[in-house]
Parts: sequence; structure tokens; C-alpha cells
Amino acid sequence: MYASHGFLRSDIGDVDVVYHDGLFHLFHLVLPNHDFIAHAVSPDGMTWRRVKNALFVGEPGDWDDDMLWTMHVTPDPERPGSWRMFYTGLARSEFGRVQRVGLARSKDLYHWERSTSKTYPIEVPGPHYESSIDEGRQWVSFRDPFYFQDPDTRERLLLASARIKDGPIIRRGCVSLAVEEAPDQFVFEAPLHRPGLYDDVEVPNLFKLDGRYYLMGSIREDIKIHYWYADQLRGPYENFFDNVLMPSGNYAGRICKNGGDLLLFNFFSKTEVVYGRESVKKLLPPPKELVTDAAGRLKAKSFSGFNDLVTRSESVTACYQCKKLYANPHASVIDREDGLHLSCKSGYEAFLMPGLHQDFRLRAELTLEGLGKTGLVLRMNDEGDGYYLSLDLVNGIAQMRAWGANPTPEFEHAFRYAPLQEAHFRGNAHGPWQVEVVAHGMYIEFSVDGYVVLSLVDDSFAEGGVGFYTESAAVCLSHLTIETLSRPVTEAAAEQVYTATYFAPEEEA
Repeated sequence: MYASHGFLRSDIGDVDVVYHDGLFHLFHLVLPNHDFIAHAVSPDGMTWRRVKNALFVGEPGDWDDDMLWTMHVTPDPERPGSWRMFYTGLARSEFGRVQRVGLARSKDLYHWERSTSKTYPIEVPGPHYESSIDEGRQWVSFRDPFYFQDPDTRERLLLASARIKDGPIIRRGCVSLAVEEAPDQFVFEAPLHRPGLYDDVEVPNLFKLDGRYYLMGSIREDIKIHYWYADQLRGPYENFFDNVLMPSGNYAGRICKNGGDLLLFNFFSKTEVVYGRESVKKLLPPPKELVTDAAGRLKAKSFSGFNDLVTRSESVTACYQCKKLYANPHASVIDREDGLHLSCKSGYEAFLMPGLHQDFRLRAELTLEGLGKTGLVLRMNDEGDGYYLSLDLVNGIAQMRAWGANPTPEFEHAFRYAPLQEAHFRGNAHGPWQVEVVAHGMYIEFSVDGYVVLSLVDDSFAEGGVGFYTESAAVCLSHLTIETLSRPVTEAAAEQVYTATYFAPEEEA
């Protein structure tokens, strides 16, 4: 987990990640000021170390002297070994109401210089796009650049978040298209995609995977990452019945190529209450691996980097390894040839596996018997306080909840019950389902049949028992393992910064 620090709740903003020579390079905005683009590096994509900041706002009077917004870093196609950063800038003289795209160059990803070419900054023109503050929403939208070179045709495209000139004001969001016909010479065409539904399509990405083009963007209306697909570069881009790639809270996704893997990085927005007021904290969770299923739908898989964090593994195969948390007389645990059988005919029971767990990965094959309810319990104490992962396996609904006693109880406020995230997956009548939970510091991830369903950040509970619950139902578990993961580090420095939910190293020793 990577986050900014600061007395006044400094946050990371939109991110971009490049993999080069064995290192991940993270470039990100710093909120709320937007006055520079920060740079961090990581050997594994999870533990980051801040290095020299990449770019600061321009000098007074420059076109980018107010704020810097989203950037995209790619190899320079005309200068082997060099890099280009397209970035968004705002001017103080215009009160930040006009967005433009500029360029900076680097030979090593660490030292950046603004381009002095007359080509930059690029301004979005008519007739396809809003290009004047007198149109639409009274400000010019042209931000979040993304540079794409087609692997087959070598055609070079610059995409951005922009707005068409017609239609309902809050339905004009589109992905603008400019073709680089000569080095640093761009010609605008009609939008690559205009959904006709959203206010903006933010932080667009374009990539080719398994022979098909995928366009990805973040939508403010539901705070989710969406995607579209096409068989031809210029579309038309279509969507499946469910084109949400990541559940609510995950935003501003950017892709990163790491050898043969395509990784998705994004920030997660976590709402906190600070001094009685709601505050939104943005953090960078571990990446996901993007793949396609048999139907060509885009899917996210858990990051393989977690494999390198496993320090211990334990299999759970027998009933004596399970503890009934609520001592329900209608509950039972039975060893069967096909696996461990957990049942509760009436009421509710949570079955805990051995030990207390902080950072772990749980895997199991689960089969549902009966028509009742089931799910998982995570970091649970003896009073039943912890995370409850509710699973509607038939209809394909997963919901993560933080549920437990309120430390300052008062009448009906004796407990807290906070739904944290909900998402859908492909359900069926009985299974089996391959389920996996990763809990690493404040990061929690749940996958079904190899695909990530929930991905969130929460610090309500740090340690406790792990297991499954049933309510008027029974489940059969096989291949059940719990792996201990090494402790997460929020920042790699001279003195490493561990997550706030854990003991200091000397206390642990």
C-alpha cells in the first residue's frame, strides 16, 4: 500500500506506471495542490521508494503555472532510449478553466525537461470538440492524455478526456483522438468513442489484448473503471452486458506492461471521519493482472507478486482444526471424503480456522448445499467483531462489511455495521467455486474462480480469526489453505514505514 503523508491529508492523485530495467516507475499527482508530479520506484510493484520529483508547475506566466494534472509516460518513438511524458496543465491567467496537454522529455526517467517545440502545448480544436469556455460547461475539457502506438500498423494516436460539442450538457464526455502524422505533429479526428451517457470519460487507456482492442476509462458517476472493445482500432467500440472492470472506489486506472503481463494500477478512494468530518483518502493498492475470458470479456486477476510474500502455509483438512465461534447447537463440522463439511441448520454459526491472522491469503474450493446463506469471516475476535464477506453464490453477489461492537456504545448505536463494497460475479446453483481472499495490511481482495470481484482498502480490523459462516445452509470445503504473508511496507526508505495497523518492529521482536 502506497500513500502520501501530510498534516493536512495530502493524497496521491492520478497515477501512471512504467516498467523498465527491473523497476516499476510510478508517476503520480499530489493533492490537493496539483503543483508537481511525484516519482517513486519499486522492484515488485507494491513497495515504493520516493525519488526525485519529475515535474513542477511552470514559472509565473507559463501556460502550466497553475496546476498539473494527469500524465502518461511512454518510450519516445523517434529517440531510442528516451522517454516522453504527455501531461495536463492549467494557467492561472485563465483561472484554470482551459486544459491543455504539454510534453516533457527524459533520457533516464528521472530527469525531465519541458519541450520547447511550438507544437506544445496542444489545444483541443473544433469542430468535433468543445474548445471554448463559452461552450457547454464553461470550461475546456482536454486532459488525461494517453499515447498509443498500434503494435500492428504502427499508427500513433494521442487520446484524451474531452467533450463533444452537441447533446445534453452532462452527456458529452468522450475520448478525443489525435493522430501523430509526423514527429510531434498531431491532427485531430472525430472522437474515438462517445458513449453519449457520461459527463466525462476520465483517464482513458487503449491497448490490444488477445487480438482485440480494449478502451478503458473511469466514470465519475459511479466511481468505477469501465471498458469497451472493438475489432478495429477506430471502432466502433462496444460493451458487454457488464463492462465494469473494477468495483466502486477504484478509480483512474492505468495499464503497465511487464514482460508478457498487462498490469492495472489505480488509486482507491477511502472515506474517513477526521474530527467529525468526512474526508476522502486516496491510496495505491497492489496491481491486478488483466486477462480475457473465453467470451473476450476483460477480467482482473490477483497479482502474482503475492506469491513472493508467502512465509508459511497451512492446510485445513479435519474438523478438530475448526472452532465454532457462537456455539450454536444446530451447527456441526464433519470430515467427509470430499472435504470439510460445515453446517448450521438453524440460526448462524462462524467456523474459525486455526490461529490468529494479520496478513494472509486464503484459498478453497467451496460447494454450497441447501438454499441458505454463507460467506467468510476475516480478522474476527472472540466477540464476533471483524469483516463479514457475504456471498450470494446463486445470484452472484459479494459484499464486504465491517461489523462489530461500537467502542463508545449508546442506545441503538451499540454496534457499527458498515457495508464497504459490493460487486457481482457469475453465479450458479451449487458450484463448486474457487474462492480466494488476500488481506495485506489495509488492502483486502476477494476473487471467485480466478477473477477479482472485490478490491478495497479498510483499517477497521487488523488481526483475528479467519473462516467461513453458514446460516441455514451447509458448505463443503476442499483444498483449504491459509498462507501467511510478509508484513506490508508503505514506503521503502532508510527507516521503512509500516502500515499503521501493525506493531512497530521493536515491539514485534
